[in-house]
Amino acid sequence: MLTRGAVLRQSPGEYEVVELEVDDPRPGEIRVKMVASGLCHSDDHFATGDQQPGILPIAGGHEGSGIVEAVGPGTAGFAEGDHVVFSFLPVCGRCRWCATGHQNLCDLGRFLATGARFDDPTSFRFTLDGTPVGQLAGLGTFCEYVTVSTASAIKIDPSIPLELACLTGCGVGTGWGAAVNSAQVRPGQVVVVMGTGGIGINAVQGAAHAGAGAVIAVDPVEFKRESALKLGATHAVAGIEEATEVARSMTNGQGADAAIVTVGVTTGRHIGEALGAIRKAGTCVAVGLGDTHVRDGDINLHELVLYQKRLQGSLFGASSPTADIPAQLEMYKRGQLRLDELVTTRYTLDDINVGFDDMKAGRNLRGVVVFGS
Repeated sequence: MLTRGAVLRQSPGEYEVVELEVDDPRPGEIRVKMVASGLCHSDDHFATGDQQPGILPIAGGHEGSGIVEAVGPGTAGFAEGDHVVFSFLPVCGRCRWCATGHQNLCDLGRFLATGARFDDPTSFRFTLDGTPVGQLAGLGTFCEYVTVSTASAIKIDPSIPLELACLTGCGVGTGWGAAVNSAQVRPGQVVVVMGTGGIGINAVQGAAHAGAGAVIAVDPVEFKRESALKLGATHAVAGIEEATEVARSMTNGQGADAAIVTVGVTTGRHIGEALGAIRKAGTCVAVGLGDTHVRDGDINLHELVLYQKRLQGSLFGASSPTADIPAQLEMYKRGQLRLDELVTTRYTLDDINVGFDDMKAGRNLRGVVVFGS
């Protein structure tokens, strides 16, 4: 069948809406009619060339939700009409990492940038004028219809609005888990969140939910600072220097217990500043991505070693998507997790580049593409 979708023909480049041919699902696959897709900075990293896809053209998008429209032969566990959220990290359920409760590190993740099927680097489900088209993260959620592996799909309660549920496929879990799982925030602690866009705002929510005594949001954009204060931050400042001073004023000069770096384009300077903001034996969690070609760093090794500080990477908030996505949506239903407030602007597919411009200008917490009926 034919579907419209936003693809990159080159990187650096700009998303272009084209008509694609999408294959029927094979065993272990489903075809999904998309309802919504979040606009994440990771998608823009491929457009700017900070990260390079394994194939071009490639259909962008990895944070999405929709309704199952067709199920591949012999594919168990899914039926037409099921509501699903995509985990941008697939889960095989069998590898060492899945078996030990680290689904975010599943071995299938090594194929995400190839755009191909996880079990066959030469197999694709989209074509454009006869040319294979990749699917970012095996998904390509910037398309009206997608054929995906069931390893990437999680059934959810159909009563939850899909325009909101899509956010749990990346941004919510990445930020929330960075605080709760990676930083291991404890009641009464002082936490700095550096960058409060679509990821950082959920780190703010996660730190507050974990009982942090103070959550200091850092962002140069006033709108984002104001939003952070509404979603759990106790303080909001424009720069990390001021945040560091606020944290020290609360801790007898020692610094924050944890600093979480969720800057859209993260550099070594950001990591060094965050490390400088934490106390002895404190934790700095690196979440944001930057230019993969740059190997910069600005870390004070004296402090890192002699103050026994911990620098912790965090992929999808160190979460297990098959358990955590449904759990987060249950928290939303109970009023413990805010999702409605995260969606600043809704866009049509044709306005996708406007959405990315708004993201980079700091006008959104999260922009969401909503597909027509």
